[in-house]
Amino acid sequence: MIYINKKRYILIISIFIIAFTLFLFPNKEKQTPNFLNATVINSNSKTLTIRDNNNLIYTLNLKNNTFLPGDNLVIEYTGLLDENVNLLNITPVSQDEEDTAIRTTDSIFDKFKDLANKKLQEMTLEEKIGQILLVKYPDDTNIKQIINDYKIGGFIFFEKDFKDKTTEEVQNMMNSLQKMSKISLLTAVDEEGGDVIRISSNKKLIETEFLSPRQLYLQGGFDLIREDTKRKSAFLEKLGINVNLAPSVDVSTNSTDYIYNRTLGENASLTSTYAKTVIEASKTNNSVSYVLKHFPGYSNNEDSHKGKVVDTRTLDEIRENDLPPFEAGIKSNAEAILVNHNIVQSLDQNNPASLSANVHNFLVADLAFTGITMTDDLSMNAVSSIENVAVKALLAGNDIIITTDYEQSFNDITKAVDDGIISEKLINEIAHKIISWKYYKGLMYDKQK
Repeated sequence: MIYINKKRYILIISIFIIAFTLFLFPNKEKQTPNFLNATVINSNSKTLTIRDNNNLIYTLNLKNNTFLPGDNLVIEYTGLLDENVNLLNITPVSQDEEDTAIRTTDSIFDKFKDLANKKLQEMTLEEKIGQILLVKYPDDTNIKQIINDYKIGGFIFFEKDFKDKTTEEVQNMMNSLQKMSKISLLTAVDEEGGDVIRISSNKKLIETEFLSPRQLYLQGGFDLIREDTKRKSAFLEKLGINVNLAPSVDVSTNSTDYIYNRTLGENASLTSTYAKTVIEASKTNNSVSYVLKHFPGYSNNEDSHKGKVVDTRTLDEIRENDLPPFEAGIKSNAEAILVNHNIVQSLDQNNPASLSANVHNFLVADLAFTGITMTDDLSMNAVSSIENVAVKALLAGNDIIITTDYEQSFNDITKAVDDGIISEKLINEIAHKIISWKYYKGLMYDKQK
């Protein structure tokens, strides 16, 4: 029999208990704390939504939250910044005169941020909110009243708006709209080619309809796509259109997919070359901007115009098959990206991509995108029934909201600011980015005082 005296026995048991306890409950105090400077963009009694200096958005759980939208904070924490983060301390930063200046982050529009800041000082809150809205061109005859009342930042036009018009009539329409607005307007179309042609279906404006990406590629490869982009840009510029909501850089190789006819119809590698080709070709005429869509990729999912769509693919599948074209376009200095309404479960199980901070964080952090982020049309059935959808779109990280119901969107955002749900500081920062883009595009100079 092995004899162990009582003292040694107690010591062994004590060491075992301590080791087991440290294994189950590691000492968090030994972890090096992280510090984050952030601004509150939304707040209630139990949660705090913040945006850091890199435009990343986080929602934190707090037992007794007393912070308000617009507050600047220094957050000390360990672990990951998610709802289960270990918060050590939250310190308010006093706001003096310098703190009220517009917070800007690095972007492809950096050269124009001082001009934009100067312009912003002249603008009312209503004008700043209006800049966020890219509105379906209404049928109302009193367009001037709509611009005056809602300070619209831009219009998106459809086939009906060009039907039977001559080149001169379209030019007069665009020039008239620009004269009505105190701040230069974005004028946008979906002129993808093929199935989606808003202007070239009118033979009075151009003899031949623009071909789809797939048709162009089969007929002449990327050289023909490059020339088509340049020809399309010149055509749009002549009419007074300054944004083309194209190309669709979704990867689809199955002809039965909903999105197939609007894509190149080839794999991720070739679609990446397509994105690069279109964006680079568009830079020969910087007055017409092109918009990559539909982030983070449509793939084989159904049509979100008709209703709720759930994308069940893994994040690895999306990284491999869908992101390369967006990455290629971003590296070629794409100015804007449009986010789809699909619920991408691997990124956010609860919200459509357009209304998901997780999806927008993914775009900013993983793809290093610093340009304009915009929603797909909020009138689409996938999101149209969501309450206060325009405010949710802003809180998710969008800069521009495409909407048909401009009155509701404008009023909801205005009320959210008045009620302290979102801060005027957030509106300032978004408007600043949009105005910087307009300077970048050469739109603002004729409106300078």
